[in-house]
Amino acid sequence: MKTMRWLLALAALLLSGALHAAETGTALKSDDIRTEPFRDAKSVAKLATGDKVEIIKKDGGWYQVKSAKGRGWVRMLSIRKGDARKSSGSASGLLALGSGRAGTGKVVATTGIRGLNEEELKAAKFDEAELKRAESYATNKSAAAKFAAAGKLAARSFDYLPAPK
Repeated sequence: MKTMRWLLALAALLLSGALHAAETGTALKSDDIRTEPFRDAKSVAKLATGDKVEIIKKDGGWYQVKSAKGRGWVRMLSIRKGDARKSSGSASGLLALGSGRAGTGKVVATTGIRGLNEEELKAAKFDEAELKRAESYATNKSAAAKFAAAGKLAARSFDYLPAPK
């Protein structure tokens, strides 16, 4: 019985290690490693193109990473999960950098950040303070007009896109 418990504990330990194995990645471009997942957070180090990182966790459009240069947060779009593919010198390497896809023969362009996964959606909670903060950014038409005038911005009319067929 004691041997069985020991074997179960060993199996659990090995399994937990496999579940917590960090993902690796490669810097697609040079970017700052920041103390927090915010654009204006303090920079602690700078990644260069091709630097290897260990991805610890994801928060919105940011990865928490550990590299030889430091530990902190990097924009998700600056990191490719896994190993970077060697370039053949053709445009496919550039397309892979721009779209995150290579070798399909199709040009794919993406922008923005990846969406939330199921776990993040289930863990989401209502935060009244954040809602009030977002609402505090609202303005009225006259304040917006004053802001535009101060910045010498001009209104431009344009036609709506045609309805999809």
